[in-house]
Amino acid sequence: MKKKILIDLERLRYPFSGIANVFRNLAKGIGEENADLDIRYFGVFSGLNIPVQEQIQWKKWHKFFENFSGEFDVIHVSHQLSSYFHKNYKNSKKIVTLHDLNFLHENLSESKRKKMLKKVNNNLKNADYIVCISDFAKKDFEENQHLFQLKKLKKIEVIHNGIQLPENRNYDLGQFQEFKNKNYILNIGVLFDKKNQMKLVEMLPHLENDLVLIASGEKEPYATEVRKKIAELKLENRVHFLKNISEEEKYALIQNCESMCHPSIAEGFGIPPIEAMAFGKPVFLSKFTSLPEIGEDCAFYFENFDGKKMSEFYLEKMKFFNENKDELVPKIKNRTLKFDYKTMSGNYLNLYKRILSES
Repeated sequence: MKKKILIDLERLRYPFSGIANVFRNLAKGIGEENADLDIRYFGVFSGLNIPVQEQIQWKKWHKFFENFSGEFDVIHVSHQLSSYFHKNYKNSKKIVTLHDLNFLHENLSESKRKKMLKKVNNNLKNADYIVCISDFAKKDFEENQHLFQLKKLKKIEVIHNGIQLPENRNYDLGQFQEFKNKNYILNIGVLFDKKNQMKLVEMLPHLENDLVLIASGEKEPYATEVRKKIAELKLENRVHFLKNISEEEKYALIQNCESMCHPSIAEGFGIPPIEAMAFGKPVFLSKFTSLPEIGEDCAFYFENFDGKKMSEFYLEKMKFFNENKDELVPKIKNRTLKFDYKTMSGNYLNLYKRILSES
């Protein structure tokens, strides 16, 4: 009789988020590789090629009551802020994927920080295994482990996130044909202070590029502050906000950009830089949190967040990149193979099997 595994895909309710992208690819990779385990998925399944018999449809009330999870040998909760599967299981092993502990380091009120800590603790306290998505996230967790009431923890693992790397073809800009002939810098992510897009706006007056911001969401008051700065610098015609774009359009915008700039100061992983590197694009990052682990020596790192100094660094490194494209582009593309979705799904399948063999 096959062992039964439940994988929580509840975050797919937010289809344009980076986490949704990762776990769509986890389900895809497992579907392609798994032949030994009886796996069911909990969540929403629009656009996912998962057989109906493997689906457990998410309902709002599952947060308060569900009676099916205890029948599984392994329960994999895909996010540390999940509101589901908090039970103290006696006959099931629980895995929680920990994406980051950024809330410990962000400029939050004490009440907000305590609320976040309580929610993460509710997920981790009965976990048998914690999977961190980067070495940085693991190190951060180990340094702050004393904040959590870990009753059953056996081991902390690292499994890097993975994506389906873009195909080697020309992507269609669709509704964004206007960007075909623009020389623009691209940024992808929630418009949020920790993502640091303000610094890109402040860099722009010293460059000739436009700036394209693909925002999967916005956080206030930061979004308003960014727009005020754009107006103050009279950049309304050079900064473009795009939302809810298709995968095809996203990849086309990456394919046509001059560079990806991702100066985030708090990042659990960093999918957008990987997507840009897959096209051989020059990527500019901060030196904070997990980003150096993603880019290694295949990215450029801002040393300073002064707009003028950022622009000088940007121009210097773009000149270097353009003069050494033949050597750099293959190296940059090759780096992304480490983050292919099949590598991620294979690592999770191996973890499931190892846990079951230990039971």
